[in-house]
Amino acid sequence: MSGEWPLWEVFVRARRGLSHTHVGSLHAADAGHALHNARDLYTRRQEGVSVWVVPAAAITASAPEDKASFFDPADDKVYRHPTFYEVPEGVDHL
Repeated sequence: MSGEWPLWEVFVRARRGLSHTHVGSLHAADAGHALHNARDLYTRRQEGVSVWVVPAAAITASAPEDKASFFDPADDKVYRHPTFYEVPEGVDHL
């Protein structure tokens, strides 16, 4: 429908030092409206320190059916696997 508000994807960072995590979606007229609605909907109990809203139309994603051709080239780069690196003690979030 042409009168429908655009869809926004919402990301929340729970606390400093962590990454933003996708928590859901909502419809809103503009970015400001989306940000305020996201705050009210997804951080009611002070679950976050930062909120991002992104127009869903601006996100480009790979298709699940393209998994083999899209991700297979990385299989021959085993040095990228985390087993080749030691995480120092005291590092909680890497």
